[in-house]
Amino acid sequence: MTRRQATRADPLTPEQRRVNMSRIRGRDTRPELLIRKGLHAGGLRFRLHDRTLPGSPDLVFAGPRAVIFVHGCFWHGHDCALGVRPRSNAAFWSEKIDRNRARDEATIDRLQALGWRCAIVWECALRGRQRLALDEALERLGAFVGSDAAYLELEGR
Repeated sequence: MTRRQATRADPLTPEQRRVNMSRIRGRDTRPELLIRKGLHAGGLRFRLHDRTLPGSPDLVFAGPRAVIFVHGCFWHGHDCALGVRPRSNAAFWSEKIDRNRARDEATIDRLQALGWRCAIVWECALRGRQRLALDEALERLGAFVGSDAAYLELEGR
């Protein structure tokens, strides 16, 4: 699998980039809020960020034993237009993103071993040119929660 790399230098100064990166949070992101609001409006009830489960999933459906992770394409190393790796400090970012990917795989394996069904929603499924219609994404997630499927991955077309 070929990793996409940025084709131009960073337009921001190191100080501006540091400030931007420090403001990024791991929960309550815009894609996560879209999914939460849509599923809740569809009548599904869930817990948020259950720290007793491996990986602290974004949404936990206890009854059907299903979890949903909403992953940012950059941070979790998705091979799409939004998952581009930076050219500056490339070794650091490559190592960091590879560790994130390995941790994500181990988390899914641990959850499935505990009997949980897992879904991953990639940021590109909700943003960008190749995104799915929000209704389609919500319908597929709702169907997953109500099914016996062990795994679902939603990504842009």
